Amino acid sequence: MSAPEAVRYQPRSVPLPRRIVVRLVVLAARLLATRSPRRIRGVLGWLSRGVPPASFEQAITARRTVVAVSLACAGLKGCVVRSLATALLCRSRGQWPVWCVGARRVPPFDAHAWVEAEGAMVDEPYPPDYYRVFFTVPPHRG
Repeated sequence: MSAPEAVRYQPRSVPLPRRIVVRLVVLAARLLATRSPRRIRGVLGWLSRGVPPASFEQAITARRTVVAVSLACAGLKGCVVRSLATALLCRSRGQWPVWCVGARRVPPFDAHAWVEAEGAMVDEPYPPDYYRVFFTVPPHRG
């Protein structure tokens, strides 16, 4: 049985070459999302080495591109794949946002994954203190 879900994105035109790259990034994110949190954190830590932090504009552009190309990333339950794909797309462009995992501060329990840039959640409809952060993967210089 399925439940109706409102998709939270604004469709936009993404050129074919860019769509192909984003689809490959989403595929990699989907594969990575099947791994344990420890493995995901290790892979992302390795990928984030030696790249500068992403600006808020760079991160929001990457997130909106991922959501425009992948319907699975646009849904309410696609936060892990969406955040991983956003981080990986930023990495392909030579920058890294802060990848975050946390849970809602008040009951009922709800886990969530998102990216941050310049100290702010990127394109999330929640206030900054809505989630308690469990761990992050920031950019590592060096």
